Amino acid sequence: MAVRAAEIVGREQEVTFLSDMLNGTARSRGHAVFLAGEGGIGKSRLAAETAGVAFDQGMCVLRGRSSTIGPVVPLRPLAEALLPLFRGAEPLEALDDPHLAPYQPVLGRLVPDLGEATGDGTNDNTSMVVLGEALLRLLAALGRNRGTLLVMEDLHDADTETLAVIEYLTDNLAHLPVLVLATVRVEACPAMELARAAARRRAGTLLRLPLLRRTDVARMAGSCLDVPPDQVPGEALDRLWSDSVGNPFLVEELLQSMLSSGALVRSEDGWRAVGDLRSEVASALMWGTVHRIDRLGPQATMLLSAAAVLGRRFSLSVLQRITGLDDRSLLSHLHAGVAAQLVVADEPAPDWYAFRHPLTVEAMLAQLTPISRAELSQQAAEAIEAIHPELPGEWCPLAAGLHAAAGNSSRAGRLFTTAGRRALADGAVGSAISLLGRAQNLLADGTGPADPAARAEALEGLIPALAEAGDFTRAYSLAGSARELVRAGLSAPRVAALHTKLAKAAHIAGRWAEGNDQIEQARSLLGPDPDERHTAPIDVVAAYLALDTPGPDRTRHAEALARRAVEAAERHRLPQVACEAWQMLGVLARRRDLAEATSCSRQALRLAEKHDLPIQRMYALVRIGGDRWLAEGDPQGLASARAEAKRLGAVTVMYTVDAILLLHAVLRGRFAEALRDSEECLSTTARMRLAPIVRYVLMARATAAAHRADRAAMERELGEFEHWNVKGAQEEALAIGLARVFCALLEEDRPGARRELAALIAMEEANPSVFHLGGRHGLGLLLHVLAGTAGREEFRRLADTAAGRMRWNRQFTLLADAVLLGREGRPDRALAAVRRAQEAAEPYPTARHLGLRLLAEEAMSAGWGDPVGWLRRAEHFFQESAIVTAAGACRALLRQVGAPVHQHRTGTDRIPLQLRAQGVTVREWEVFQLLRERLGNKDIARRLHISPRTVEKHVANLISKTSQDSREAVCDLSAALTPAPDPPDPR
Repeated sequence: MAVRAAEIVGREQEVTFLSDMLNGTARSRGHAVFLAGEGGIGKSRLAAETAGVAFDQGMCVLRGRSSTIGPVVPLRPLAEALLPLFRGAEPLEALDDPHLAPYQPVLGRLVPDLGEATGDGTNDNTSMVVLGEALLRLLAALGRNRGTLLVMEDLHDADTETLAVIEYLTDNLAHLPVLVLATVRVEACPAMELARAAARRRAGTLLRLPLLRRTDVARMAGSCLDVPPDQVPGEALDRLWSDSVGNPFLVEELLQSMLSSGALVRSEDGWRAVGDLRSEVASALMWGTVHRIDRLGPQATMLLSAAAVLGRRFSLSVLQRITGLDDRSLLSHLHAGVAAQLVVADEPAPDWYAFRHPLTVEAMLAQLTPISRAELSQQAAEAIEAIHPELPGEWCPLAAGLHAAAGNSSRAGRLFTTAGRRALADGAVGSAISLLGRAQNLLADGTGPADPAARAEALEGLIPALAEAGDFTRAYSLAGSARELVRAGLSAPRVAALHTKLAKAAHIAGRWAEGNDQIEQARSLLGPDPDERHTAPIDVVAAYLALDTPGPDRTRHAEALARRAVEAAERHRLPQVACEAWQMLGVLARRRDLAEATSCSRQALRLAEKHDLPIQRMYALVRIGGDRWLAEGDPQGLASARAEAKRLGAVTVMYTVDAILLLHAVLRGRFAEALRDSEECLSTTARMRLAPIVRYVLMARATAAAHRADRAAMERELGEFEHWNVKGAQEEALAIGLARVFCALLEEDRPGARRELAALIAMEEANPSVFHLGGRHGLGLLLHVLAGTAGREEFRRLADTAAGRMRWNRQFTLLADAVLLGREGRPDRALAAVRRAQEAAEPYPTARHLGLRLLAEEAMSAGWGDPVGWLRRAEHFFQESAIVTAAGACRALLRQVGAPVHQHRTGTDRIPLQLRAQGVTVREWEVFQLLRERLGNKDIARRLHISPRTVEKHVANLISKTSQDSREAVCDLSAALTPAPDPPDPR
């Protein structure tokens, strides 16, 4: 008789709570619940019951489980949960969700059919945060109008990557129709820490399952025996209660032991105890499990012992290879094990079975002698390698673990290295560190033959994995191991490559000093006359580090290194190195010549396409599009690059482009659109901890506030900006020039603007920047010319550069030229420069009118141009934009020269911009509209209910303001600018 309670006992409060959670999920109140307790407490049973209720309610239910025994397989529980969705013939409707589209290639990490290989061994989507965002969007799409339940069992045995994704989901479920339900054992483990931390910040609920009370044990025993609780024999209940201490699994196992031993029997009068019920819990479990297996026969014992060596889950084909049983015998014994409630079919995966409980596996392994276990482990490893010679997926770490258990440390170390490098290529950094660390330990333990090449291979993967995980201290500690490998006979170039990887890790972390130290160590290993094939990868990493290293010569030094790297890479056919070097040269060339910069990026593009390096191709497209945007303000190239990034699922690059397009919208005055679009970009990149993109978005938001003269909002955004490691960041110059300088000018604080500009120039002198829109070559030059601190020579030095010719800067350099031409007594050429400046400034309304306001004051004092017209246009723009200080300054300047000041009355918005800029009032506009009919003063006065003399005055003002020479000309202008009256109603 198989013992199992027919219902869940003693969990009424938990069932009610989870039911409420399911109902809330359907109403988009997402949450995470962690069911915690000791082994056998009933976590999985409660999770299964919840999944059944969710399924009955029509929710999408996904289930995955971590492996309890054996090597960790990255992201296995999540893949197991998703794969059943894609086994049908019809594609999922959720994949049509536009919010999910850019993330589909990222989901290829879990569902291969959705991914696209990059071909170059690199992947922009290695971050578990990006994968977490992708999964979050898929779960939300699946749960639209019904809710999604994701069940993660045995989270305490999950890999690092799975935990990182679950943590990300937990923190971002609010307002989504998704419930995450995880089971975790109460023990010292990362999963339990995750659950506690989530509960502390109220991102999730930690639901601890208590031991059953005596009354609950009675109910459970009654359910198993199919009798009311009061009919369970008292002595049996006493023993169940004392020995199980309220653990449901132990209750069932102890009861099974009583029944199997004949100590508890059923008679006509019900159940009664007839033998000795006393036993130790551990021995009862062990005896009960082994007894059940023994009853199945010796072949079943051998079968399940081999299965236990493989882990809680096991493949029938591998098990058959180990045992040599034929199909019929294998399935017969397996079905008997199912009947005895020892194993169950592993439903999500065909041909796989699993032990019903991890304690059963532990009991089985405890019965094996060390020699027997080592022999079975060796047989299992050989069986796996025979069936799966390439050891794909989880077979590689499983075979490695079995070889280690068999005492074959050298073979185990090599296989763990292979598994770790695969995990690293897939972005499973935490698992890669675990696997490669184990490989390193096995290969260095001295029990097997010395194999420095194998140790080097493990280190080559372990170093970048540690760097990507942020464990730089441990990564740098491996430098000693690298030196040790030289003494063990490993070639110097191989060890130099390890130091180069450490240097690249330092660059990623922003630790330029340590990176430069690793570069020096790599170079010293290669000696005085190194092979270019070995120095080229060092030089390209050194170039990126040089650009990070503070100093006035950093750009020149970086360019020299990148140029040397690209020449060597092309001589020796190193396409990856060449692409990276050309990219660097393109960035550095922008300060000199945008055409040269684009040429460098196009060379990188050609190499990437020739050698099938799609990630490098995408980066090249972004830089080419960026060059076009800087030159002419045209975002089309960036939009195309964004589409390519979306196609590849390169989310980080996609958001990088989005940040640039946000700044583009801000500079064009589309503030509401920019702020709206920035919300999702900022929240997502902040969740992903993509600091450079977050800084850029915050800089763009601060610029939007500054261009509206909203200092308080600007300071809020810049305050947040300061929290994102801003010291020495490239975006810092833009934050000063585009935000602080601009805001000061719109506040009419010219000295404050010059102080901010001086800080910007000092910053760029000390540490040259590769961002060129901060103002030094544009607005700053104009301010210096207006202040008399820059003349024609300084103008030529700054304006005649690639940065000075960028469209945003060009509008200001042309105005600076106009100022100088006016002072040089060449007003006609000055006016021509103003016209060209206005053409360049056409996309940038705030900058265009600020330029007119700054220029008009100079033109008024020098006596050239149309300062009154410029001031009126600027005043009207600033008034309409609620930039009151700048508008007031324009009116004050107009009064200084005796020009009439436009009064802003109701109806101003109906006046054409051309006439508003000329100072036409609302009443004058009303007169102007009637002049198209060529009415006399009395007729106009009668229609407007004013006197003929007032009409005469308005007509005279219109002739003057519109620069016409007669009333007839004003009538012609009215006919051209005002709409024809509606025809009379024929009725």
